[in-house]
Amino acid sequence: MNVTRCDALPARALATLLGPPGLELVWLGEADAIPGSYWGEPEAGLVGRRLYLRPDTPVHSALHEACHWLCMDEARKAGLHTDAGGTDTEENAVCYLQCLLAERLAGYSRAQVFADMDAWGYSFILGSAAAWFAGDSDDATRWLLQHGLAERDAGGLRPILPVAALVTGH
Repeated sequence: MNVTRCDALPARALATLLGPPGLELVWLGEADAIPGSYWGEPEAGLVGRRLYLRPDTPVHSALHEACHWLCMDEARKAGLHTDAGGTDTEENAVCYLQCLLAERLAGYSRAQVFADMDAWGYSFILGSAAAWFAGDSDDATRWLLQHGLAERDAGGLRPILPVAALVTGH
């Protein structure tokens, strides 16, 4: 499948975006098993505050799993291993947030995450990730606004990432 891999991004691009909220990125070798991967390799894995990645992990998967973590409260994060759980509406919010964050990730874009999501097989009633994002994501945007992970601006929604001090209480 032709999707953007993590090794195509500039060095530290993911760490720069996801480190401040308190998510620890653990880089593995390309042949290593990925702990906490819900769909299996090369998909990203989540265990506690750790996001496991390999060079061949799709960027959309890294963003998706990171967004699951961002959407969780501390109690869920404490018990997190592989299955992020949550409601269907939260899953939609995770997908929407990953599209918002794609714009903030050096070497990536919203257009690229849409193309990668479509190529990987995400399914949306409107037929594509871009169509869903533009016209069928009201539940996701409401969820993100209600949970303080996004705010409205002139261009639509802007993601709000917590900082580690707020997340961990340090």
